[in-house]
Amino acid sequence: MQLKLKLKYTLFFGLLLSSLLAVAQNDKQAELERQRRALMSQIEELSKLRQSNKKKEINVLSQVEDLASKIKTRENLIRVTNSQANLLTQKINQNINKISELRAELSKLKEDYAAMVQKSYKSKSSQSRIMFLLSSESFLQAYKRVQYMKQYSNYRKKQGDQIKERTTLLQETNTKLIDQKEEKQQLIAQNKREQERLEDEKKQQDALIATIREKESSYAAQINKKQAEANRIDREIDRLIREAIAASKKESGATTTSETEIKKGAMPTFALTPAAKALANDFASNKGRMDWPVERGRVYKKFGTSKHPTLPNITTYNSGVEIETAPGSVARAAFKGTVQQVQLIRGGGYTILIRHGNYLTVYQNLKNLKVKVNDQVSTKQALGEIAENSFNGKTILKFLVYKDSERLNPEDWIYNM
Repeated sequence: MQLKLKLKYTLFFGLLLSSLLAVAQNDKQAELERQRRALMSQIEELSKLRQSNKKKEINVLSQVEDLASKIKTRENLIRVTNSQANLLTQKINQNINKISELRAELSKLKEDYAAMVQKSYKSKSSQSRIMFLLSSESFLQAYKRVQYMKQYSNYRKKQGDQIKERTTLLQETNTKLIDQKEEKQQLIAQNKREQERLEDEKKQQDALIATIREKESSYAAQINKKQAEANRIDREIDRLIREAIAASKKESGATTTSETEIKKGAMPTFALTPAAKALANDFASNKGRMDWPVERGRVYKKFGTSKHPTLPNITTYNSGVEIETAPGSVARAAFKGTVQQVQLIRGGGYTILIRHGNYLTVYQNLKNLKVKVNDQVSTKQALGEIAENSFNGKTILKFLVYKDSERLNPEDWIYNM
């Protein structure tokens, strides 16, 4: 009795573990499929942008940067597709083992059922059943025999149901196995195509890099000039923010931060009304969950200091993130707030500063503006059309985030950036 109970518990926990593993595998497969589709969409978007940029005959450096982004995305796609194929291999092997077990179980069930039917046939007449009951030595024994006959009949029906159930399960598992094998073949075929495209793109990249190496000093000078322009624009934006902070303090009657205090490391900060403080808290609580400042796009250049992908001796700094998008796209407010400043900056197009308490979001390289100073804006409200970058011909929005006068990494604030 204890052995049977132990076997039942072992079977139960074995089935439970198998079920949990299957759920975990399905969740992982769904996540991998989501990643695969997202990467394919990114590659499609990059291809469209690259074709658009090719028509504008943008410089070789930008072409190499475009290819580098595309190569990296395609390598990620190949990695994800490989993971999907490997997971399917595990599922296929599990289903092959399951089919083998089901066939063995079904064979045993049919064998037992056949023996039971044969035995039942030998004593199937109603007369033999009546004689079996009448031969009882007592009423209690007769009752027990009636119960036994009922149990035997129920057991026979149960065996028949189990055979049907196992037959159906075997057919379903076979169908799954066929589908999984077909899906795996499709993934393998896709991976082969992606590998071929990747090799072609790497050859194109090598050819472009060779061209750059021939005129390395000339391209380095271009990059340094561009960095100097970016630094000048950053200083202008910093000046606008300091002026806004000073104005807020003057309006509230607070003491402004002196130049001496700034030199000692004190950061100029906004004077906040209760409403402004509430808005700042709301802004801070949405860190990592804010909307992109464009409807569609990709991060072209990240925040902070980085080495140039083609010229390793060149280091560049970016005060925000640069987002590449399609021509004609508009910049959108990442969060509700008030338009603090609108300024036309030489080399940077129109720049809009939106204040959110003591936080600011900055949108640079705009034209055809749709807002003005002191306008109250809502999340996703259009601010203006994004202009083409004069250096590389791309449609690029530079997006910055500040807390008072301190620059922050926008990637920490925007969802999935």
